[in-house]
Amino acid sequence: MSQEAGAAPRSSLRQRHVRMIALGGIIGASLFIGSGAVIHTVGPAAVLSYALGGLLVVLVMRMLGEMAAASPALGSFMEYARESLGGWAGFTIGWLYWYFWVGVVAFEAVAGAKILVGWLPAVPQWVFSLALMLLLTGTNLVSARSFGETEFWLASVKVATIVVFLVLGTLFVLGWWPHGTFSVGNIALDGFFATGGFSVVHGVVIVIFSYFGTEIVTIAAAESAEPAKAVTKATTTTAWRVILFYVGSVALLVMITPWRDVPSETSPFAAAFGRFGIPAAETIVSVVVLTAALSVLNSGLYTASRMLFALRRHGWAPRWIADTTKRGVPWKAILVSTVVGYVAVVMSYVAPDTVFYFIINSAGAVALFVYVIIAGSQLRMRRRLEAEAPERLTLRMWGYPWLTWVTLAGALAVVVSMLFVADARSQLYLSVLSLAVILLLYPLVRRARGGRAVPPGRAHRPAPPAPR
Repeated sequence: MSQEAGAAPRSSLRQRHVRMIALGGIIGASLFIGSGAVIHTVGPAAVLSYALGGLLVVLVMRMLGEMAAASPALGSFMEYARESLGGWAGFTIGWLYWYFWVGVVAFEAVAGAKILVGWLPAVPQWVFSLALMLLLTGTNLVSARSFGETEFWLASVKVATIVVFLVLGTLFVLGWWPHGTFSVGNIALDGFFATGGFSVVHGVVIVIFSYFGTEIVTIAAAESAEPAKAVTKATTTTAWRVILFYVGSVALLVMITPWRDVPSETSPFAAAFGRFGIPAAETIVSVVVLTAALSVLNSGLYTASRMLFALRRHGWAPRWIADTTKRGVPWKAILVSTVVGYVAVVMSYVAPDTVFYFIINSAGAVALFVYVIIAGSQLRMRRRLEAEAPERLTLRMWGYPWLTWVTLAGALAVVVSMLFVADARSQLYLSVLSLAVILLLYPLVRRARGGRAVPPGRAHRPAPPAPR
């Protein structure tokens, strides 16, 4: 491999790759598996929990879209935080985000292996975890286009499944499908707020993490031929995707089956497809869940490596991380992120209740910390752009600054709500610990760099794309 220290990754992702990353990024395995548990916790009002969580994500994505369209940058919101709030914010959000994704990579490798063991029980689970990690590390190492092509097809399976479900589910609840009866009224069975009003807040705390990953498109767009155009299209369509894929799917689930009968341990989508009369419904959904896990694993490796590469540009990661191949792939950043993932996978078998538990849960609330810093960055960056370069604001945040403040307050409210949800409390404590450690590391890293601070307010201007 050729080492080109500091060379930027090539602009090799096509528009269709970015579009499918945007579409698939919002559909995770948690929708196919975890939505049943949310419905059992919240009742029919789970639809409202998904809608409120989705609204928060839509607003965050609009803010990201505004900043990314004005200033496409590798590292995306890490760069915007650095420019707007200072080096501490860029360092913090960058390392938090990297830590989150290497943990997710390990989690998805284990989740994918569990599905494969169900089909081939004679093979040890760790073998499948290792194989999945090696496979997707390989696709990321080849080129950004290889990652994009892999993600395009993996995401296509998820999107196609949801579209089929939405079509068949709508026909079924309207009584226009064989053996289907008009069952829209199931959504109000036992009352819409069947488990109480606060359960909706509890639901938001659970589902908000299902949406995390949508923002990957702003990172991937920096490696496309027309980053500003790509990110504008991707972020402006987030709203309908949230409504259609998540809110629409969950609404149909509680119409198809009375909410108390929706499976909470297995996939409610498999049960629904079974009711439609689709043969081998559970196997089909298992395949889809596997592709969803692989998609997240693939995206996680890509995102973690690009964030690590971007951190190195400011001296916040080891110098050798900047090495790239002839195709512009930051191969050392990929391998470092993968090695941490391998360690986490090993811990899932050696110490699942201690080390692996800590790795997964200590990144649990990172999404909310990231959203808070993104909102703060947009407030400062928008004010500066309006004063210095208003022509770069080709995409604007709605209702600025009020909706930005609402988003900031909403993210903080979800953080506080985690204190009152038993299952989420330990995640919050461990995530705050992770945040504290990274904040304490910043002055040490800054001192090691000779005390050089990165002043906020220096607007980033995108560099021309690298030659193909």
